[in-house]
Amino acid sequence: MANSAQAAKRARQNDKLRARNAAMRSVLRTAIKAVRKAILAGDKTQAKTTFSASMGIIDRIADKNIIHKNKAARHKSRLSAAIKAMPQ
Repeated sequence: MANSAQAAKRARQNDKLRARNAAMRSVLRTAIKAVRKAILAGDKTQAKTTFSASMGIIDRIADKNIIHKNKAARHKSRLSAAIKAMPQ
C-alpha cells in the first residue's frame, strides 16, 4: 500500500503500463503464431505475406522496449529461415 500521494500515483501508472505491455506482448505472440501456422500449412505465399505484416509489429514492440531488440531480431531471423526452407 502506498504511503504517499506520489507513491499512489506511481502505483497507478505502473498498473497501466504493465497492462499495456502485457497487451503488446500478446499481440507479438499472436503475430508470431500466425506466421508459424502459415508455415505449417505449407502455403509459402501466405507465410510471406503474414511474415511481412508481422515484421512491423515485432519491430514496433522492440522500439518500445517491451522486448529486447536482439530478441526481435532472433524471432525475425528464425521465421525468415523457416520460410526460406519451405519447398516451393
